[in-house]
Amino acid sequence: MNDSLELTYTIDPDDFTRAGEASTSVKKTLKTMGMPPEIVRRVAIAIYEGEINMVIHANGGQITVTVSDEDITMVLADQGPGIPDVEKAMQAGFSTAPENVRNLGFGAGMGLPNMKKYTDEISIETELGVGTTVTMKINL
Repeated sequence: MNDSLELTYTIDPDDFTRAGEASTSVKKTLKTMGMPPEIVRRVAIAIYEGEINMVIHANGGQITVTVSDEDITMVLADQGPGIPDVEKAMQAGFSTAPENVRNLGFGAGMGLPNMKKYTDEISIETELGVGTTVTMKINL
């Protein structure tokens, strides 16, 4: 490929009808590029989980996906409330999602654990009252 491809998406807060559009778009683009199905699946799951987290917890945000010869890097940045306890948030089943969100079928506490599970690297930078940036990488 020798060039990197960059895709950028703006995620709207509290818009569950559009949640998933970014991951669907990235999935289609990667398929068109001929990426292996397993890579496409892992990227789509990781982005979808992050996208839902941004809708539920973070007042939306920005997703940037960079595809290079070596890897696919996904940066999810928001200006939300921040994550008070990252270690706790990484535990499967831990959720701070409000009841109305859970009633929609979201907020089961698997977002960050799945993001970690389906990527090769994940880092979370968060500051209370400022926002969170999650950077994920899948090696090619």
